Amino acid sequence: MKKKSDGTNSLIKSVVKGIFEKQGKDVVKIDLRTFENRITDYFIICHGNSVTQVDSITSSVEETVRKETGEKPAHIEGLENCFWVLLDYIDVVVHIFQEEYRNFYSLESLWADAEIEKLEDVKVKKNYGGRKKK
Repeated sequence: MKKKSDGTNSLIKSVVKGIFEKQGKDVVKIDLRTFENRITDYFIICHGNSVTQVDSITSSVEETVRKETGEKPAHIEGLENCFWVLLDYIDVVVHIFQEEYRNFYSLESLWADAEIEKLEDVKVKKNYGGRKKK
């Protein structure tokens, strides 16, 4: 059981790293493990500002996860228009939206009973976290 958890944690770290490599916005992790009939253990949700950025984030996540964990998505949806791309890694489902579609579908509010954690880019936090603006 612990091995699966470690693998899922590695997968999540790689997904988030791929998102931040292409400046994905408002990244959240939704823990769905407390729901009995869940379709996955975690959702990772973010958005980009354009079709190009959504496509770029998607490619970055796929590449980073493949390099770091060896995993490939079991299923991908939404590449035709890049308004909302879904990468299904079974235990983790990644949703990459354009901002207006993210606001419209509001997955966070649909899963409001779940634990939702806002994730931040560790590199940005290290570089700018302690400085005060003058």
